[in-house]
Amino acid sequence: MAGTWDERRLVADGFAHVYVELDRYDGPYAGLVDIDGVPHYFQRHDTGPSAAPEEYLVWPANAESVVLEREQWAIFVEWNRQYEAGITDLERHPGHRGVHARYDELTALLAPHRQAPAHAGTRKAEWRFDDGERYRADGLDHWVRWHERAE
Repeated sequence: MAGTWDERRLVADGFAHVYVELDRYDGPYAGLVDIDGVPHYFQRHDTGPSAAPEEYLVWPANAESVVLEREQWAIFVEWNRQYEAGITDLERHPGHRGVHARYDELTALLAPHRQAPAHAGTRKAEWRFDDGERYRADGLDHWVRWHERAE
């Protein structure tokens, strides 16, 4: 995952821009991305020691949840901008319950959509990063190209 890539090259190589990060643990863990032009949730598939770290569960996201996810993402990005500018601190992170009412409301509304359904697919992810800011209104510096999981 080292190095950064030009956005045009990423698109030409079939990578999709990740536009919401829901969780991160030793790399991208969960979020929202287009797969074949359709918004999908992704979540690292770690159901045991045999699961590869690049395997993810993927399932379609409906239009309403995408709008709500992007709204919540914008709240986080604004907090992060203020945090990096020294205007606020970690105590005011919107993910802490009771800090930001709308963020809390969105978390509750989105919880059922963020759970992988039984019919979720499994794909292998190949990650690259662009040279832009890590967190921005249109997403992250993360790009992913999906491969069918080899059985």
